[in-house]
Amino acid sequence: MNFLTVLPLAVVMVAGTQLVVAVFLASSDRPRAASLGFLAGAGLVVAAGVTVTWLLTRLVGGVAADASAVAGKVDRGPAIDLVVLALLVILAVLIWVRRDRSGPPRWLGSIEHAGAPQALRLGALLFVATPTDDLTMATVGASVARHDLPWWHLVPFVLVTVLLLALPLLALLLLGNRAARVLTRMREWAEGHAWIVNELVIAFFALLTVLDLIRSG
Repeated sequence: MNFLTVLPLAVVMVAGTQLVVAVFLASSDRPRAASLGFLAGAGLVVAAGVTVTWLLTRLVGGVAADASAVAGKVDRGPAIDLVVLALLVILAVLIWVRRDRSGPPRWLGSIEHAGAPQALRLGALLFVATPTDDLTMATVGASVARHDLPWWHLVPFVLVTVLLLALPLLALLLLGNRAARVLTRMREWAEGHAWIVNELVIAFFALLTVLDLIRSG
């Protein structure tokens, strides 16, 4: 496993309300300032979330490895794989349950005139308060730590997550007045089909985790 393996989970981080909010901010009164603030808030939370999980997994795994050595047992990897697999199952179920919740959040209208500070707080709170994002960050951090990969393997995941969120802003910068149609399509896709892509990505990562379990068995 390397950092490329967890990159598809970045789609799960943003597909849905997060992308809808990014589209809305790119269409607001101050699209550049609001979008950059939103990206900063989201990036900080995602970086912190995967880092904390990575550190906790390494700490718990190190304690478990020491205990296993004393008891004459080996390999903490399968236990972490089982935890990751459980997180993926919970994540898949949660996305399935919430699949019919379409349409923009009711509170979007209140940030139509948002500046960079308000958008930064929104980006941070949105990712902290969204259970699917919390589970995804936990899965990524635990998976990278489980394979004894260094911290920098988390950086591409954070960057791809921010880049996906930046697509509405990039469309605005590149297309100008013609961006309205593209932004509308992005919003419609996020509202109607994001859950399907999320489930496929989760299934793919779950398969990789099961293969790790089989190899370590």
